[in-house]
Amino acid sequence: MTERITSSGAPHGRRPPPPSAVPDGERPPPPRLALGGHTWREIAHLLANLPASLVGFTYVVTLLSMGAGLTATVIGLPLLAAGLLGARQLGKLERARARALLGVRVEEPTPLPLRKGGGALQRMWMALKDPVGWRTVLYEFIRLPWGIATFTVTFVSLFVLWPVLPFIARGLTNVDRAMVRALLSPSDELERRIAELESDRGVVVDTAAADLRRIERDLHDGAQARLVNLAMGLGLAKEKLLEDPDSAAAMVEEAHGEVKLALQELRDLARGIHPAVLTDRGLDAALSAVATRCTVPVKVTVDLETRPAAAIEGIAYFTVSELLQNISKHSGAKSASIDVWRADERLLIQVSDDGRGGARLDAGTGMAGLAERLGAVDGLFVVDSPVGGPTAVTAELPWRDRGDEARQR
Repeated sequence: MTERITSSGAPHGRRPPPPSAVPDGERPPPPRLALGGHTWREIAHLLANLPASLVGFTYVVTLLSMGAGLTATVIGLPLLAAGLLGARQLGKLERARARALLGVRVEEPTPLPLRKGGGALQRMWMALKDPVGWRTVLYEFIRLPWGIATFTVTFVSLFVLWPVLPFIARGLTNVDRAMVRALLSPSDELERRIAELESDRGVVVDTAAADLRRIERDLHDGAQARLVNLAMGLGLAKEKLLEDPDSAAAMVEEAHGEVKLALQELRDLARGIHPAVLTDRGLDAALSAVATRCTVPVKVTVDLETRPAAAIEGIAYFTVSELLQNISKHSGAKSASIDVWRADERLLIQVSDDGRGGARLDAGTGMAGLAERLGAVDGLFVVDSPVGGPTAVTAELPWRDRGDEARQR
């Protein structure tokens, strides 16, 4: 018995296998580009190096030649300053090109504070000494030979060395990435330090203003009011001195008591500004004195061979004083300790107590203000206070010798 063969080549009564039933080994792979998208972006960056470097090199040479040649005239330095500001914009464009085509994430440098620079001469000087502008000038100056080389190698490799073009492109663009990071990125440490100093300066100004307002308020509400009452009392006693000597004597006696109270308030205020014992005898005696006013027993250990600068000593004293006030008011502790020592070029302070714990910088106990004050002088403030206690607060200040402070004056 024979089977009839249809025109499709399959026996009669049987369907041909569907295309999906064809074994995978017999199907060709899907078409795809020979080079990936990332490689093509690198190639585009290398080919764009030549026009970009021509523009940048022309700008820089014109800037330097005209600015340097006209420095003897009135317009030379302003022209050079304006050229450096324009170089900043060229650097911004180059960072954007590297970010889009090479995937290099470079932070933008901090803008020059020209609006806060004072007069025109100060703003011009700020632009002339701008390190970002000068690094961009150097970048654009050395880019022309590199741009010509990368354009030539990449263009020829597209037709001659295309099998190894991805490796060539990667090697050349790695050099581009290194140049962008080295010359067009801001100095991270310098930028961070500038931002910290600007913030710390504001904290110092605010703290000084608050202290002045506190002193003025204490004088106005305390000693000044007592002295005004004293003057009025002495005036009345003077009027009654002949008419009623006994009454006048009583008023003078009352005025004498007011004088004693006013003197005590002035002493307390002076102690709050800078205690005499700190000036005369140093941290050990001053901290021992302030510890006696705490409501819990405090053990004081000060291990310092020499005294730090007066400013650092004062900050350390008021930091411990504030922490002891917090212990008295909020901790519920039975004992506390103060340890002060020097480690290399740092002054370390640790105040501990066995109270209930739970102290935080944002708890409204004045610790946030202490952290800001210490941060303003490059200090650190760390609170370790788990719920249930114990609490250990560590403050760290930069060490400056007392002699260095005298020489700076």
